[in-house]
Amino acid sequence: MSKGYVEDFFLLLNKLKNKEHFAFTRYSDGEVFVMQNKKVILETDHVEVGDIRYNFGYSADDYKEFLPERDAHVKEGLFESFVFEKKNYFVGAGCANCTCAIGEFIPWLKEHYQNGEEHWTTPNLFVNANYPLFVNHFVPEFKNHKVVMVCSENAAFDNLPFEVVKDFRVGKNCIVNDHHLIEEISDWVTQNNIENHVFLFSASSLSEILIHKLFKLSAKNSYIDIGTTLHKWLDLSLERDYLKAYWKGQPLGDIYKSCA
Repeated sequence: MSKGYVEDFFLLLNKLKNKEHFAFTRYSDGEVFVMQNKKVILETDHVEVGDIRYNFGYSADDYKEFLPERDAHVKEGLFESFVFEKKNYFVGAGCANCTCAIGEFIPWLKEHYQNGEEHWTTPNLFVNANYPLFVNHFVPEFKNHKVVMVCSENAAFDNLPFEVVKDFRVGKNCIVNDHHLIEEISDWVTQNNIENHVFLFSASSLSEILIHKLFKLSAKNSYIDIGTTLHKWLDLSLERDYLKAYWKGQPLGDIYKSCA
């Protein structure tokens, strides 16, 4: 892609508007830890990565537990999604001047990614400094498409500014527990000849595995990892700093972070 934070954003936006189907996956430090086969535990009061324990936590909605000796299928599925190559399959995994958590892992990612620069972009395409652009451009554009949501079982659609024609729900620790959705969504797409839909994924690292499997199955739809960008409308917690900055006016730096 263009390697410009804003330029890549509008490249995908134009593909969406022109109904040129694509897939967008995102890889940050958590995905890297899993692909490196490190234990990952996110609790409300602490985080564990490998043998290191950190004294901070995440909300209950963000609970994760990846145990290498138990969850090899997660590592394999995530790595396959990362190295997959197909026209209009885009991998958000780092940028030239990265200042966020993924920055230190870009050399490792580049070492394992052999598909060239054409399909490589930043994982922050819809967040941080680009989040106002997402709110003002992508969200209104979703009204013009048949949208399928893959999201939390706790999400509500009452305040969404666009219609959802079908939804699939994930529960706690979905990166391990909800792999049944691979077959479930694939069967729905195949049996109903689903085409020209836009699938939006807010399912942690499971999003990448699902996007890979579904785009491989059918490139006649678009599949987009939107992360936590719609939490305000889904009545979910605003835990990320860029959300607190945008929706609550808190002076947090992530909303000013841009990648190039």
